Formats: sequence, C-alpha cells, structure tokens
Amino acid sequence: MAWKGRIKPGMKSEYIRRHDNIWPEMTALFKDAGIQNYTIFCSGDELFGCFECAKGVAHAERTQAESAVVSRWNGYMNDVLELEIDPATGAQVKLDIVFRT
Repeated sequence: MAWKGRIKPGMKSEYIRRHDNIWPEMTALFKDAGIQNYTIFCSGDELFGCFECAKGVAHAERTQAESAVVSRWNGYMNDVLELEIDPATGAQVKLDIVFRT
C-alpha cells in the first residue's frame, strides 16, 4: 500500500515531532490491521508513505476505517497535513502500482 500527501506550509517540524511521539494505540492498531514495515518519506513538503499489509490491503483499510483511534489521529494531524481520504475505504487513496520486482 502506498499513499501521498503534503505537509502544510511551515508545519514540517511539527509533523515530524508528532510522528516521533506516535500514540501507542496507533502502533497497536497497525499491528491489528496487519500493517508492517510502515515508512513515510519526505521531499520538501511532499510525503510518500508505504507499508506492507500482512492481512491484505482490504483488511488494513477496513480496520483503519472502523477505528476511532485513526479518526482521532486524522483530526490531530489535520492542522499539519493535507491528505486525500478515499470515502469508500476511509483510508488514504492508494497509488497505482506501475512496477514491482
């Protein structure tokens, strides 16, 4: 699963600070969702995130969409992050795969 987003102007250090202090309930949710090897890359204010879905992408999306913790985290990050959410899944819009080895 891969997604993209943008940090709002002037908010990069705050975005990083919040991830340096990620809530334990968020990391527990990732485990429940089968999300592993989650990495977020940054180029300027542009973000690229990717993670493996040990239980499948649909399960990861469903678990996140049904989670009050994810909803709270999204609200917490709203002032620093521009992120497109797929209304059908409640998760970030997936990027299309064009190459994989």
